[in-house]
Amino acid sequence: MLLLLLGIIVLHVAVLVLLFVSTIVSQWLIVNGRTADLWQNCSTLGVQSSFQCVTSSTNEWLQSVQAMMILSIIFSVLSLFLFFCQLFTLTKGGRFYITGIFQILAGLCVMSGAAIFTVRHTDWQPDTSDTSFGFAYILAWVAFPLAVISGVIYVILRKRE
Repeated sequence: MLLLLLGIIVLHVAVLVLLFVSTIVSQWLIVNGRTADLWQNCSTLGVQSSFQCVTSSTNEWLQSVQAMMILSIIFSVLSLFLFFCQLFTLTKGGRFYITGIFQILAGLCVMSGAAIFTVRHTDWQPDTSDTSFGFAYILAWVAFPLAVISGVIYVILRKRE
């Protein structure tokens, strides 16, 4: 049982790290050597390779992606906190329903944010042959199934002595 709990905690922390990195790092979209993320657009200038960043667009869809990613982090942190609280207060044989629901909500929020970005990124940056998705975007999509799997494990899990 201890090994199972340790595995669940490691999975949850891995999901949290993926969510934090995908939300913060400036690599959601790469266009002609410029990188763009949820918060700013960056490009290299001249031969000195200086890095210039400007604030991202104020499009409503981009703000909804920002909100979904932040909500996913909040739900996942809250889920981890609730797991530790329930671990010590839940009666024997009880299930971690609340923890699982919040973790599944985190997964659904990250899926919604990444899906909106996938559909609407051409409204923000022109779609050229050099356009590609960055690693932070991919990390968001990787975090989605891991968060949902973690939430389902929490719902199925029973507390034992």
